[in-house]
Amino acid sequence: MFVLENTNADPFQGSFTFKGQIHDPTNKWAIDGTAFQLPSGQLYFIWSGWEGDTAAPQFLYIAEMSNPWTISSDRIEISRPTYPWEKSGGAEVNEGPEVTIRNGVISLVYSAAACWTDNYCLGLITASTNSNLMYPSSWHKHPNPIFQSANNVFGPGHHSFTISPDGKEDWIVYHSARYEGSGEVRQVRTQKFTWNADSTPNLGTPIDRNTPIPIPSGELMRIRYEAESARLINNPRIIPNNPTASNRTKVGYIDYANSVVELTIQCNRAGTYVILIRNANGTDGKPNSSHWLMINNATRIELPIVYSGWDMWGMVMIRANLVQGVNTLTIMKGANFAEIDEIDIFPYQS
Repeated sequence: MFVLENTNADPFQGSFTFKGQIHDPTNKWAIDGTAFQLPSGQLYFIWSGWEGDTAAPQFLYIAEMSNPWTISSDRIEISRPTYPWEKSGGAEVNEGPEVTIRNGVISLVYSAAACWTDNYCLGLITASTNSNLMYPSSWHKHPNPIFQSANNVFGPGHHSFTISPDGKEDWIVYHSARYEGSGEVRQVRTQKFTWNADSTPNLGTPIDRNTPIPIPSGELMRIRYEAESARLINNPRIIPNNPTASNRTKVGYIDYANSVVELTIQCNRAGTYVILIRNANGTDGKPNSSHWLMINNATRIELPIVYSGWDMWGMVMIRANLVQGVNTLTIMKGANFAEIDEIDIFPYQS
């Protein structure tokens, strides 16, 4: 693991300098490092690593830090796979630790089991901010996963925590399998979470991929264009009465090289916009698909669409410059086959 430093308060400004490798005195195999700071100011580093020098079960270790790029103590093991759900899928794994602190309770949420299986899940270890975190006995592991496969979302894990733009909501971001049994063919998902009475995170269950959820509080509203409102040329067809699609209608049969879905959109001002295209690839044999996108008849952009199955929707996102007034988005067939549900557009803010 290595450290980059930027002294600018805004990480999108300034420049990064290379601070070197970060490691404890053993310098054993190590991944997934995360740093956190107690109210006292003491910094800690937690990571997943091997006990020895060869491939082995992955344990979680903690060490003190003297600054954000230097470990200043020996490593202490605070967790190893002990429950069956931490050993599922042919691998004994504790990895991907992330820390959140609330009301003096440290919640260390980590990933467990084999990441290439549907058994990948999240576990919880807690400690008090008033305890000596370098004592393994200060950490208490919960006996069951707190986030696992459900609602057609498989193998959720390796997460991070964040807040909504206005600071009012807590959100988890995680990866899951694209479809049941897809292994390391993954997607990135997010949803809001709440808190238990004991100040630990209540992550609930993964929300079904076709269940709409409100955007994070304070985020820019999107303008939605349904695919069925587009001009369809050379074979694309409107498919109604689909319960998984926005407005219960999708556009399919974009089957030929000259098949076109042409959408006209309005922008109040010229600038950079985020364009999100909700699509699905269910091509026989599970290959990747693609569409070609042209904006105002300019250079074509290829949009990769990973296989997930028909009506198992995902998103392709791009940033593009749009003009004030009328803009034309032209979508054409690329590799294999894919359908379109809708397109969301909003101004990009750096």
